[in-house]
Amino acid sequence: MSSSSSETGRGTKTDLLYYRSSNGTMLLIKDLCAGYGKREIAHDISFTVSGGEVLTFIGQNGSGKSTLLKTLAGQIPALSGEILIDGVSVSELKRNDAAKLVSAMLTDRPKTDMMTCRDVVETGRYPYTGTFGLLGDADKRAVAEAMELTDSAELADCFFSEISDGQKQRVMLARAVAREPKILLLDEPTSFLDIHYKLTFLEMLDRLRRERNIAVVMSLHETELAAKISDTVLLLKGGKCTGLGTPAELLGKERLTEHFDVSEGLYNKYYG
Repeated sequence: MSSSSSETGRGTKTDLLYYRSSNGTMLLIKDLCAGYGKREIAHDISFTVSGGEVLTFIGQNGSGKSTLLKTLAGQIPALSGEILIDGVSVSELKRNDAAKLVSAMLTDRPKTDMMTCRDVVETGRYPYTGTFGLLGDADKRAVAEAMELTDSAELADCFFSEISDGQKQRVMLARAVAREPKILLLDEPTSFLDIHYKLTFLEMLDRLRRERNIAVVMSLHETELAAKISDTVLLLKGGKCTGLGTPAELLGKERLTEHFDVSEGLYNKYYG
């Protein structure tokens, strides 16, 4: 299971950097501060995730979930702290090498005018294709396998702009998987999906992390779904980690009502 201090989110100074050698940690975050310019959004975040594990951020809107994911994806620079992938600091990795290790499915969608779903998935191979973006045989195989794994192969020749939101999520997951990453980042991947697509999406994700040993870090609003798929949850409130542990430890009624500032009566009315 992912490791850090279960209540504060701050790991010990000596144990965290040793943790990889003893537990095969894929991603190690130590005292990370994330934000924009000089404005901190998330403060002093520490956690580890190993291959095949899922860690889920749980928090209110504006708590720092998306900012952290964008920082881990390299879209915005960290303000301070460390990000290590397989024991190597991202600051020591070339941009293209980092892109091969980490793939993200965030809320932004690519511009897809007249692009088929296969075209969209192929853009996930850009770290491998060179300046002209020409796919070789290995790239084409990776794209085909990703679309099969995410049950989106039948959409290959459809225009991305013309398919449903649930289908788009499957294609975007295929795009992320086609990169063959060690780490997969997902920002609210089940938002705007009906219950069928929510459950089938999470089932695909569960299969992928087990079959490919991918470390997954994501954010979810649906705590009941997070409890089913996550090995570890990290509670974020006001940009700070207020808890890091198993779903059983942190997603009970007492902890959630406190975390989301909801009365027990209101919680019981709709979730009890």
